Amino acid sequence: MLLAALALAGAASAAAQPPTGPGQIRPRPAEGREPEFPQPSIREYKPRSTLVVPVHLVPRARFPAIDFHGHPPALISQEVIDRVGAAMDSLNLRVMVNASGSSGERLKQQLAAVAASRYKDRFVMFTTLNLRDVGPGSGGRIAAQLEADVAAGAAGVGEIGKGFGLFARKADGSRLKLDDRELDPVWETAARLKIPVFIHVGDPSEFFEPIDYHNERWLELALYPDRRYQDRTKFPAFEELMAERDRLLARHPKVIWVLAHLGWHANDLARLGRMFDSLPNLYSEVGAILYDLGRQPRAAREFMLKYQDRLLFGKDSFQPDEYPYYWRVFETNDEYFDYYRDYHAFWKLYGLGLPDSVLKKLYYANALKLTPGITRSGFPK
Repeated sequence: MLLAALALAGAASAAAQPPTGPGQIRPRPAEGREPEFPQPSIREYKPRSTLVVPVHLVPRARFPAIDFHGHPPALISQEVIDRVGAAMDSLNLRVMVNASGSSGERLKQQLAAVAASRYKDRFVMFTTLNLRDVGPGSGGRIAAQLEADVAAGAAGVGEIGKGFGLFARKADGSRLKLDDRELDPVWETAARLKIPVFIHVGDPSEFFEPIDYHNERWLELALYPDRRYQDRTKFPAFEELMAERDRLLARHPKVIWVLAHLGWHANDLARLGRMFDSLPNLYSEVGAILYDLGRQPRAAREFMLKYQDRLLFGKDSFQPDEYPYYWRVFETNDEYFDYYRDYHAFWKLYGLGLPDSVLKKLYYANALKLTPGITRSGFPK
């Protein structure tokens, strides 16, 4: 009995001690070993997997897709339009929303170029908002330009970039907060016109956290200085930014809001789910967060089944060879395969195996429901 008690006490003591050896979570006998060979850097260690599992590459989407978060090159020449259109054909990408956004004459120029092309029904243009130097009267002026751009053919607003909330300054030099009431006329105009407002707020929460070896985006932050928002004298905290966003959404419940990148809550899907539950006019798209969905296949699948009417497909940067990763995650049950950018994710992806009924909504039906101006031809009934 005494020996057993001592053993249990020793085990409890060991469990309470922090791990001291490299490459393990809990301490074990013979602590203190170090590798006998030179240690690779984070970019050098790329072990080949010995796992043998089924592989189902998906070069084309199962159903015609709408990329709600498209950033093609400027669509001002037939050569560019033909090149992008040919890539879309190869991927079964039926329509691309140009979320780069343009306004005034630049918008009209692109609309005219697309209308004159053989891909005239394959692109939809969004307008953008001039949020520089906002001051008294700015809201009315921006709203008037929005109305003019929609009359010219813009089908929505966006992508309102992350500079709104992070970098944009008012005329008095202060930070332009997301819920600044000067902009209320803009959102009221969008609600009246019944057009979607596509907004990108902030960046992943780790971009706002200390850059240490506990930060899972360490490599990306080490590579890209412009993604570092740790300086509170320059940038708000992540939660401060999200609080401004949430107040904005709640104050304008008639606006069709579409959050880019799952609102940067793909790592906390329950949080986004609560937002969907409380805001009937809120939608979101899956651009550039595939690494988070693919590492939690069971939870992500359950989430996408539950909120299938609120999710849209989007890719973000226009790199045709990257789209098939999305098709594979959404359409197959494949296991343990690479993501396309190691600085986003050093982990592997798993397929969600979404049913066809959900794929149809994700790929095209929800976007058709929200976005005026998208031609319905070419999509299944």
